[in-house]
Amino acid sequence: MRVLLIEDDKKISAALTKGLRTESYAVDTASDGISGEELATINDYDLIILDIMLPKQDGWKTCSNLRRNNILTPVLMLTALDDVSDKIKGLDEGADDYLAKPFHFGELLARMRALTRRRSEARSSVLEYYGVKLDLNTHTAYREDKEIQLSTKEFALLELFMMNPNKILSRELISERLWDMNFDPRSNVIEAFVKFLRQKIDREFNKPLIHTVRGSGYIFADREE
Repeated sequence: MRVLLIEDDKKISAALTKGLRTESYAVDTASDGISGEELATINDYDLIILDIMLPKQDGWKTCSNLRRNNILTPVLMLTALDDVSDKIKGLDEGADDYLAKPFHFGELLARMRALTRRRSEARSSVLEYYGVKLDLNTHTAYREDKEIQLSTKEFALLELFMMNPNKILSRELISERLWDMNFDPRSNVIEAFVKFLRQKIDREFNKPLIHTVRGSGYIFADREE
C-alpha cells in the first residue's frame, strides 16, 4: 500500500515515515501543501495523510483542490486544532477522517485501515480467480481452500496481481504501486518478493499462476509456462 504523508514538522514526519515503513507501507513525503498536491496529482496513492497547518498552502486548501481535480484518494487529516468548527471545515473540504495531535500511532494505523477498507468494500472486499481467494478485509489468502500465510508486502503484491488478472505488470508499475519514491529500480527486491510469493502460491499446486514474461514483467494467469 502506497501512502502520501504531507507534514511540515520534520520530527513528526520522520517518526511517522519510519513507523509506517516498519508496517510495510510505501511512504512518499511532502513538507508543504503545494508540493503535496503535486505529488497527489501525478502519483496513485491508496491514502493521503494531510496536516492542516502547512506552509505555502494549508491542508484545507490542498484537500479542496484535490477533490476539485477529481482525486478521490482517501484523506486523513492531522490537526493540532481542537475546535469542532475546524474539524467540520476539514470534512467539508473533502477529508474522510481527522485525527487530533498528539495521537497514538496505533490509532493512526486503525484509522488508516478503516479508510482503506471502505475503499476496498466500494469495489469488492473479496478477489477470487483460478482457485485463489483474497479477502481484503481480513487480509487472508486461500488457494483451493488452503490458507496461505503471507507477509504484508506479499499480500499487497498478490492483491496487485489479482486486481489485474491476465495483464502483464512491469517492474516499473509494481514499484510505483508498492514501493515509495526512494526505491532503487536497479535492486532485485521485486524479483525476490515474486519468488517468495510463487513459493507460497504455486509450489504445492499442479498449475503455476504467476508467470514471468521475459523482458516485460509478470502476469497472474491460468496458462502454461
